[in-house]
Amino acid sequence: MRHLGSPGVPKRISAIVTAYHPDERLLAVIEAARAACVEVLVVDNTPDGSPLLAGELPDGARVLRSSKNLGLAGALNLGWRSLSPDCDAVLLLDQDSVVPEQLVTQLAAHLDTPSVGAVAPSPWDAERGSYIDPRTTLRPDVADRDAVMTSGLIVRRSLLDKLGGFREDFFVDCVDHDFCLRLRRAGYRIVQDKRVRLPHSLGDLREHRFLIGHVRVTHHPTWRLYWVVRNGVVLVRENLAAKPVWSLTSILIMVRWAMLTALYERPRGKRLTAMWRGLQDGVTGRTDRRFLPAGASVGDVIDA
Repeated sequence: MRHLGSPGVPKRISAIVTAYHPDERLLAVIEAARAACVEVLVVDNTPDGSPLLAGELPDGARVLRSSKNLGLAGALNLGWRSLSPDCDAVLLLDQDSVVPEQLVTQLAAHLDTPSVGAVAPSPWDAERGSYIDPRTTLRPDVADRDAVMTSGLIVRRSLLDKLGGFREDFFVDCVDHDFCLRLRRAGYRIVQDKRVRLPHSLGDLREHRFLIGHVRVTHHPTWRLYWVVRNGVVLVRENLAAKPVWSLTSILIMVRWAMLTALYERPRGKRLTAMWRGLQDGVTGRTDRRFLPAGASVGDVIDA
């Protein structure tokens, strides 16, 4: 059991693992999380359930099943509401994030500082042997951040309760950044320790020729493009005044991503339409429209 805070006062860390059509790597994720946490909740977001999770799991691990794909936010909230009442901090994991030995201990040590509300590792591209975000090399070993990715994040349970969990109308994209920005507005710090690396999958990453070099673009299904643009624009609208540097940086990153997606991804027409609709709804602040895959659910659906 990991102890946080004052010596002699036990603090319990639970893990929430989200799964959607997982492969065998999920079992390694569960084993590694169980070795570091007092309980592991696996939220099966696969419509009708994943066969991989039909068998017996290690002691201390259990599956929470939904008949529909609730999205990342809905799955995290299902896990949050099911945590044991004496849980003090929560480790959030994707289905392919196998935590290295000592990661939880190393990160949780930062929670001994009362002002720190959440702590994150640095996402690592094991294939290339480099940080996924190249700017990480320029930062100090322990850096304050406005927003980090969800997988590998350890957050105080009390703050999850205070903030009301994760934003379900975002479904999947920008759920992590929205939560982090709300945590920062609540007066808490988010620190990232670049000495603690978490190998992370970049999804369906495709390399394309660009001028005299190459660029890598993550391939998403068409429906995801709407959410990436809409949620990103909504977050910028909501945080421009309070976080101008973060907001402007996010705009630049989004514009670059949209240009590369428009250049290289097919079918181009449908993808441009999805991004355009996302931009329109993001600018107007409309969050009730839904582009959803089969078997997904997030509140009342309006056909986009």
